Amino acid sequence: MPRRATVSHNPAPDHDSSAAAEHWWAFRGPADLPPPPPWRRLPASRRARRPQDYLMSPEHVAIVNAALHLRRPLLVTGRPGTGKSSLAHAVAEDLGLGDVLHWPVNSRSTLADALYRYDAVGRLREASLHRERPSPRGPSMRLRYRARRESDIGNYLRLGPLGTALAATDQPRVLLIDELDKADIDLPNDLLVVLEEGEFEIPELARLPEEQQSASVLTTGSRKRVHVHRGTVSCEYFPIVIMTSNGEQDFPPAFLRRCVRLDLPDPDEAKLREIIRLHLGEEALTTADDLIQNFLHRATKQTLATDQLLAAVHLRLSGADLTLDQLVNAVMHRLDEAFPA
Repeated sequence: MPRRATVSHNPAPDHDSSAAAEHWWAFRGPADLPPPPPWRRLPASRRARRPQDYLMSPEHVAIVNAALHLRRPLLVTGRPGTGKSSLAHAVAEDLGLGDVLHWPVNSRSTLADALYRYDAVGRLREASLHRERPSPRGPSMRLRYRARRESDIGNYLRLGPLGTALAATDQPRVLLIDELDKADIDLPNDLLVVLEEGEFEIPELARLPEEQQSASVLTTGSRKRVHVHRGTVSCEYFPIVIMTSNGEQDFPPAFLRRCVRLDLPDPDEAKLREIIRLHLGEEALTTADDLIQNFLHRATKQTLATDQLLAAVHLRLSGADLTLDQLVNAVMHRLDEAFPA
């Protein structure tokens, strides 16, 4: 990558780093912008990673397979950084089921958001433009023109991640419902109804006359379309649903009864070393001992994520002249308070 022009600056008075300690700087320094760490690369460049690189014990693999056999949602719980979200990608890659459909949940999420979106404003605007154009001459041409205008509703509908998963026709899709515990208290039960029935209705289509209730609707993550007949999306394959939770709320018993639960424990020292080796190579382990021990000691009393340790090790490998305390303050800060002392 070509080096841009150097920005002149005056160091702050309390900046005591020597010139030699700044060799790894890209901002206001001599270094070029480095490549991102492996876990921060774009999805297309991450696909070379083998699904077996995702670390799981045989007991946890058995629980995942139980959910697959039962066609039940898999509820994955654990602290941040234990690999909950990555499990969905590992399952999709291992079974050859294509890209993962992702629904990140927050306090404002509704079931309708995940099923479909209807651009009523865009359709109204398009209808206004059509009305302003001169009508074709002749009764037959006007009828064909009106029918074409009234049947274009599919252009203004797009299935959400859950709707796309339910509409799959050639093979099941993997759906990741991330951080479900952040949702409104009623969302888990609403979600359960759709997953149990395997279908949902699009009212905007169902309200149209019979001859207009069929439409080709766009899907999430591509320009592909699926045919929706009489306003109802019915699944041919139950999707493989993996839901994650950080334990911020309890779920209703009826919801839990219909899920297979997998609790991912905090990684021990051996697993941390293996994670570092897989992401950063054998060389990283030779410089990571003090960071691993510091992480394990602090994780017993604070909330930390595994990727924070990976970030600290990556910085050290990149030549960052930062002490252990500086690395801790920069990227291994505790996650259970906003501004630690």
